[in-house]
Parts: sequence; structure tokens; C-alpha cells
Amino acid sequence: MKSICLNKTLISLETPIIMGILNVTEDSFFDGGFYSSETAVLKRAEQIWEEGATILDLGAVSTKPNATEISENQEFKTIQKYLSLILAHFPDAKISVDTSRATVAEMAINEGAAMINDVSGGTDSNMFDVIGKYKVPYILCHNNRTQPLLTKELIPNMLSFFGNNIEKLITMGVKDILIDPGFGFGKTVEQNYYLVDHFKSLTIINLPIVAGISRKSMIQNVLQTSPAESLIGTIVLNTLLLQQGASVLRVHDVKQCKETITLFNKLLSL
Repeated sequence: MKSICLNKTLISLETPIIMGILNVTEDSFFDGGFYSSETAVLKRAEQIWEEGATILDLGAVSTKPNATEISENQEFKTIQKYLSLILAHFPDAKISVDTSRATVAEMAINEGAAMINDVSGGTDSNMFDVIGKYKVPYILCHNNRTQPLLTKELIPNMLSFFGNNIEKLITMGVKDILIDPGFGFGKTVEQNYYLVDHFKSLTIINLPIVAGISRKSMIQNVLQTSPAESLIGTIVLNTLLLQQGASVLRVHDVKQCKETITLFNKLLSL
């Protein structure tokens, strides 16, 4: 049975679960600047859980192309502030911290984070050491921004990348590893849709797969819409990814995603 252990609680992934996004950033592509006060952050956190998410994914660095860079110290302080705030009000919350910096990850784990979501794919040379030290669940993301690939190379490159890095993490004693194919990270629009079409190929790794396509530009580039108008596209693509084995959906719109999963599970039960 697929499962992950979050803060000593075993969470089954036999039924797909939701990771609700909370970006405390000024320039994230969809919700930048929405949650810049303690009141707004707590209200958003409460909404995420009330609407049916299992995990809240807290991030302080925008990963959109050409985003404003923030210092390690600034990210550290921002995550520390809001992670502590959320856990003070919701002590049983399962929180993932979205960071590519090992120092931030270690602080977050010590402050009570249940998981680390690293969209860089472990580019910080100390990240795997931190994950190995604390044995927390870790999302390993395929990020190909520095090495353009041909579309036909995409899946073989991913399988090689995941295989090599999963072996390293297992050697360090990490038991709960999730993989994320990294929609939008170093991939063309066509490659993103190729990845949707071939998503099931990744199930050969036999680890939970995280799908993060919520309101991304791959939707807007086809439909000629804005992020605010991309909910329907998100639902359609998430449905296709559920059919191909996604275990975790990382989304902005938790309520609508929960309804999608409910209908998907109803079909499976027939």
C-alpha cells in the first residue's frame, strides 16, 4: 500500500490526496501578494484544510521565470515566521515547506514541518544530507531549466534522474520519497503536454507521484487565458493525471480539486 509518514501519522495514498498551496510571496504567478499579513495567512490555511487538503505547501520564493530573487536570509525568516504562526494555531497541521535551500529545510523541519518540497531537484549540495539526517518525506522534482532536452529524451532523462537520486536518498536512510515530474520547469509547452500524455510511464518507479499543474502557463498558452481564468484547464489536466496514477495533486483551488477526486473515485468504485 502506498503511504507516507507525516509527523508520525501514516497517510494512505491509495486514494489521491491534495496539497494546498500557500505562497507568502509578492510575485508568484497566480497568488503573489495575496497573503502578506498574518491574518490573511491564517485565513488561507484554514480554508485549505476546511476544503479538504491533507497537506499545506508553504513557500516563500517564487519559481516563475524571471522572478525577483530573495536572499537566503529573507526566505529563512519568512518561512520561520509563518510556519510557526500556522502551527501555533493549527498544531496538528501537516505542512510541507517548498524550498530549495538546505538551511531553510533544516530550520523548517526543526520548527515542525512534516515534509520538504524541493523543486530544484536537489541542487543544493547539502539538501540530501539534511533529508537523510531527519528522515522526513521529500518531494524530488525534475527541474530541467539548465539543460534543454528533445521531447523524445524527456521520459528517459526523467527515469535516469529519478533513479540516480532515489538511490542516493535510500542510501541515506530516507524512506518516504515522492517524485514530481516538474511541469513547467525547463520544458516547452509541447513537452508539458507530452508529459501529461506519458505520465503513466513514471509509475514504473513505484513511488507516489506529485502533479503540480495548477493554473500554470501551459494552460494559458493553449487557451489564451490568464492564470485567473485557468481553473477549468487545471481540472481537466488533473483528471487526466489522476487516470494515469497521480497520488498527490498540488493545487490552488482545493474545493474544486476535492470534487474532482470525489467524482474520480466514484467512477473507480463502479
